[in-house]
Amino acid sequence: MAELLIYTHKISPRFSYTARQLFTRTLGIDVRFSSKVEDFIAHKGPKITYTRQPLQNEFFIRSHDLLFQQGVDTIPIQMGDWDGLPCFFRTGERSNIPYDIFAASFYLISRYEEYLPHLKDMHGRFPPRESLAFEHDFLHLPLIDLWAYKLLGLLQERFPDLQARPEGYAFRPVIDVTTSHCFARRGLFRSLGGFLFDLSRLKFRRNWERVKVWFDPSRDPYDNYEELIAIHKKYPVEAMFFFQFAEYSTYDKNVSPNNNRFRHLIKSVADYSIVSLAVSYTASRNLPVLKEEKKRLSDVLNRPVKYSRLRYNRVDIPQSYRDLIEAEFSEDYTMGYTHRIGFRASTCTPFYFYDINLETQQPIRVYPFAFHDYSLLAFANRKALWETLDELYANLKRVNGYFGCVFSNELLGGYQTRGWLELYEQVVSKYHA
Repeated sequence: MAELLIYTHKISPRFSYTARQLFTRTLGIDVRFSSKVEDFIAHKGPKITYTRQPLQNEFFIRSHDLLFQQGVDTIPIQMGDWDGLPCFFRTGERSNIPYDIFAASFYLISRYEEYLPHLKDMHGRFPPRESLAFEHDFLHLPLIDLWAYKLLGLLQERFPDLQARPEGYAFRPVIDVTTSHCFARRGLFRSLGGFLFDLSRLKFRRNWERVKVWFDPSRDPYDNYEELIAIHKKYPVEAMFFFQFAEYSTYDKNVSPNNNRFRHLIKSVADYSIVSLAVSYTASRNLPVLKEEKKRLSDVLNRPVKYSRLRYNRVDIPQSYRDLIEAEFSEDYTMGYTHRIGFRASTCTPFYFYDINLETQQPIRVYPFAFHDYSLLAFANRKALWETLDELYANLKRVNGYFGCVFSNELLGGYQTRGWLELYEQVVSKYHA
């Protein structure tokens, strides 16, 4: 496979990180960097320059200053259009492409805008409405990947021997089990407290269901693990289950981690699927608690716990990833918005987190999800829902992307979302290949 050489006046951490993400991880192209003009001239294979001025008549992309800076500053952004794709950081007439997609990609994938002053929501999250992608209506697009493939086409016109070898389309559903049972396994006092609370709100039907589960725990509406595993075997897909393993708190109301039947459930699911930690609301802002939850779950599974998902998608850039790294997680599946379909980091390709304050790539791989099932509640009818998901799927297939989706245990067995398990199976059957 032909190696792509990139000449630049300075091989900065930001530039090498971004170029490897676009070429190596997204397109499957080996890339090498040089700041020596003689190396560039001597190279006989495909090559480009990324700097302020071209050297000769080569494939040239005029560089924006962003990838050669340090720290964070407010950057004026003027959106434009590149043959139908939103784009920014215009390059000028001498450049072979009209926008610096390296700088633009870094801005989006590093979550640069989340370092800037912004208003957080009630759970301390970066709201989608604060994002450039929402403001300019490209949240639904894996924009960085679309840019990369557009650049690939132009490079192959100049260098026919340049071959891309992407990993290929991949679909992975995530089951978020922050509440493993609705009524069962909750102990006497919590069960009676829930009964009286629902009685005070005149929720007689819910209490009737509760009483039935007391006499037959297998009727718990959230106890759908066998059905989910059967779906994953049928199609088949490599699904992941994230179990919360936390002490009771205001936002963490799962079964006690000391409950032996709950522990047995986790072990039984782990026999068929990848199981890892759904980080609790408390632990997402408390490193010692995070480490303790991870250790407890690891002790139950008798294996290392490497993957994480944060409760309520509470990613706080950059601190959340610093804590996950400190707790020795290697992959995270929280990058996305709870109530909006689309790509928080504008990519569908897994990427390593870049810490702008430290100016270095960090050893945790981020798997962005395309939608959380709570975002599907906004659709008035199933026709509109499937049209949106089909368009999403088409774009992901177009760029050999990673299609991650998150389904929560509460909605899969919820009273207000009857038929959600059937919807889940339809999603898996339509998009797994």
